[in-house]
Amino acid sequence: MLDTRICQKARLSRDPRFDGQFFTAVKTTGIYCRNICPASPPKEENVQYFSSAIECATAGFRPCLRCRPDSAPHSPAWKGVNATLDRAMRLIDEGALQSHSLVQLAERLGISDRYLRQLFNQHLGMSPKRYSLYQQCLFAKQLLQQTKLPIIQVALASGFDSLRRFNDCFKSELKLTPSQVRKTRQDKPNQLTLKLYYRPPFDWSLMQGILAARVVDKLEWCDEHSYGRTFNWHDTQGCFTAKHYGEVNMFEVNIALNEVNYLKAIINNIRRILDLDLDIQAVEKDLKACLPASFPFKAGVRLPGIWTLFEAGIRAILGQQISVTAARNLVITLVSELGEPYGKHLLFPSPQAIADSELAFLKIPGSRKQTLRNLAQYYCDTAAKTAQGCCDTAAQDADGKIDQGCCEGTLNGLGENNANDTSQWLKLKGVGPWTVEYARMRGLSDPDIFLAGDLGIKKVLEQYHTNEPDEENRLNAKKASPWGSYLTFQLWSQLP
Repeated sequence: MLDTRICQKARLSRDPRFDGQFFTAVKTTGIYCRNICPASPPKEENVQYFSSAIECATAGFRPCLRCRPDSAPHSPAWKGVNATLDRAMRLIDEGALQSHSLVQLAERLGISDRYLRQLFNQHLGMSPKRYSLYQQCLFAKQLLQQTKLPIIQVALASGFDSLRRFNDCFKSELKLTPSQVRKTRQDKPNQLTLKLYYRPPFDWSLMQGILAARVVDKLEWCDEHSYGRTFNWHDTQGCFTAKHYGEVNMFEVNIALNEVNYLKAIINNIRRILDLDLDIQAVEKDLKACLPASFPFKAGVRLPGIWTLFEAGIRAILGQQISVTAARNLVITLVSELGEPYGKHLLFPSPQAIADSELAFLKIPGSRKQTLRNLAQYYCDTAAKTAQGCCDTAAQDADGKIDQGCCEGTLNGLGENNANDTSQWLKLKGVGPWTVEYARMRGLSDPDIFLAGDLGIKKVLEQYHTNEPDEENRLNAKKASPWGSYLTFQLWSQLP
């Protein structure tokens, strides 16, 4: 339950640390806002506080056009303590109901569709489909306000099949028409700029240093204020540059891509890479409890991600038992030899390209080359099995006609949901626990990976006397769960 006294103080102070943790609905105007809204604050008797934008919408309020609640930092706390509901909302946010039925989503969650509807009605007061449509409309509103994409492109990028359906749903859910939200921009087609906010603190200088030390020429670019790279997402190719504006707790992200169909998923992945959805204050409170009093704790340490788990795995294999610089040089060589051109840049090599190559250009042991090919072949095999299952199902559903588009999409996606089962990686020769854990930490942003076996971590642990009898001067990594990854980066931040 929200504490109205705390919400009132946060609203009146416009404290950005509370941005996204609650929303203020104004009874007299029918509008709901973020606590940082620049509008004159309404009287307390005219406001009502909600934990999420969805609850505001269910109560009949529409989003503010000034503070844009759809741009607020995501807050996992909105989703309550129900693990099934939390996972269902995350999958729907990623577009699960745009490409699959409610029954298929329920099967993926291991529950019945009836129980799934009950969960949503009980906790959010709406059906899963209504929740999905509202999220699609909020994302469309963000694109309408911050880009110059044609309306039809906005509709497609938001998961709608027709412009008429988009217009009807947008007006029904947000009590606004797209034309009321539309802003004039100078963006070129399929190029857009979005503002992605986060809650402070955020140690950008530390994250920038980590990214810059590992940046791969022609694949990535990084300077004092920004980071960018090229990417593949199913059949979409593109690139982005995220520029940091610390004074307003925001990244301005420029994105260019050849198709907009997967735009929402791509933006979600950019948010993951930059770790923008973390409740950093809750994490730091837990971490300080497991660190010695003498530890020079750094506020705002985030978890920098890598675009895909596959890329993270390849980087981890190339980085086994060598320095960061040496590993970076090997990745640069791999990308320059096998990366597909994208304008003046390159894309990260596909699993098929690595699996088919002898990798003679890499100056590493033959066993290490075979490990790279083993992981790449595993992804290829998993993609083929996933595609075959997709085609078999399509054939049954269409009376013998195979949906080629579905199969091609699965192949382009590399069967990633199945290949991401890293427990199977350990069966591949040359892949050990450190490689899997590092790949999960950077490629999936798993928050609870403590790399106790890492040489750098061991050096820092020795420095802070893990066997010290005085508990205040002892580092206890076991207490860090579920934030082991953040403890890992806290300790790495102490290395010269």
